[in-house]
Amino acid sequence: MIGQNPLLGKLISIHPVSPAFVQRAVIVSVLSFLFFLGTMSGFYFSPNLLYFLLSTAFLIVYILTMFSWVSIRKNVLTIYENGFRYKNFSARWDEIDSFNLKVMSRLLSGEKIEFKLKKKTGEQIILNESIYQINEAIEKITDKI
Repeated sequence: MIGQNPLLGKLISIHPVSPAFVQRAVIVSVLSFLFFLGTMSGFYFSPNLLYFLLSTAFLIVYILTMFSWVSIRKNVLTIYENGFRYKNFSARWDEIDSFNLKVMSRLLSGEKIEFKLKKKTGEQIILNESIYQINEAIEKITDKI
């Protein structure tokens, strides 16, 4: 049944990757592909090793960006009534030993948020601003703990 987990209960909210991070990945991939095409056409018209090396580098950046974009889309924070799940980390509210919220101000890009959760078993996870609506997610988690 969608929206329910037998161990964690009913689904409360889903927080995917922030659109700003997805937008950055798209911009990097589009620009690297355009530069790849440009340097390959430069190599076609003037067979110089430098054009070939540049086009290879832009192609590698494009491939790595597309791979990371596909893998980052799986990083979804799912909050249930009895716990939460993020990547391979899953915890019930009673398993959480401690949490620590650190907010740092950055000059150009706003706040850097680091929310560290630690289970009683010693396993820990850090949630950051790459999660969409991270402030609301932190409020829901701290209210449940």
